[in-house]
Amino acid sequence: MAIKKITDPTLKNPVCLAEITSPHGVRGAVKVKTFTEYSEDLFEYETLRDATGKRYDLKLFAPKYNDLLVVTVAGVADRDAAEALRGIQLYVDRSELPETSDDEFYYEDLVGLRVEDAKGSLFGEVLSVQNFGAGDFFDIKTPESEILTLPFTAEAVPEVKIAEGKIIIDPEFLLGRK
Repeated sequence: MAIKKITDPTLKNPVCLAEITSPHGVRGAVKVKTFTEYSEDLFEYETLRDATGKRYDLKLFAPKYNDLLVVTVAGVADRDAAEALRGIQLYVDRSELPETSDDEFYYEDLVGLRVEDAKGSLFGEVLSVQNFGAGDFFDIKTPESEILTLPFTAEAVPEVKIAEGKIIIDPEFLLGRK
């Protein structure tokens, strides 16, 4: 997911929680892909905004549809208006997120961390964290600008040291390595 250029000055440290994917029906409802632990957690945030600062008031419209929320957006009453929202990413400021426990991480906290093996050999840095339905994966950019993928499992990533700015990996689990 590419983060859009943030022009909202109130978002000092933006975190994308969801993206509007498409219209649903003819009455203005939309499908929303969430990046929260549980989809319904999205409704806990009162200040969902797009990159420009426009606020979005969402209400649950129907049960989940293929792991997407189906919601209504205040002021959107027909399919054409819903279609215009396609691709809108919804943000909150990092300060609005709950604290994490020692074994929990926000994706944004992992991006940019050094990637090393247990011996301290550098493999690169975390470029992004993806989840396409089969679990979390790191995209790692090597010093040679090669992109490698690594599953985010306890075996592949035995240690995450946010305070030290690094993760420790088992290189045996790297995908795309020649």
